Amino acid sequence: MEIRPIHNERDYKEALQTVSRLVDVDPEPGTPDGDRLEILATLVERYETEHFPLDLPDPVEAIKFRMEQAGLSASDMQPYIGNLNRVYEVLNRKRGLSLSMIRRLNRELKIPAEVLIG
Repeated sequence: MEIRPIHNERDYKEALQTVSRLVDVDPEPGTPDGDRLEILATLVERYETEHFPLDLPDPVEAIKFRMEQAGLSASDMQPYIGNLNRVYEVLNRKRGLSLSMIRRLNRELKIPAEVLIG
């Protein structure tokens, strides 16, 4: 089993091809192919994190997304943000989120705090 670090785009593409083939085979964990898949997947993930970092979503877009997911209206957001006027101000980007709003949105709607802090 020859596994080496991913140093460049060529290495990355080769590793992706190998991972794809191994995923199609679906090897059992602990087998040589299963171990190879696990190690290569870790190397690919590391390379992608370093070379293709993902930005956190916009806080307001994250709130709107969670509202859509849960079928919540602006009035449903009052316990987390405040009166309806304040909800609309936040959703229209005319008011920022306070620390207490961030805590409630994180605790109750499970929106990650690091996204809400933005």
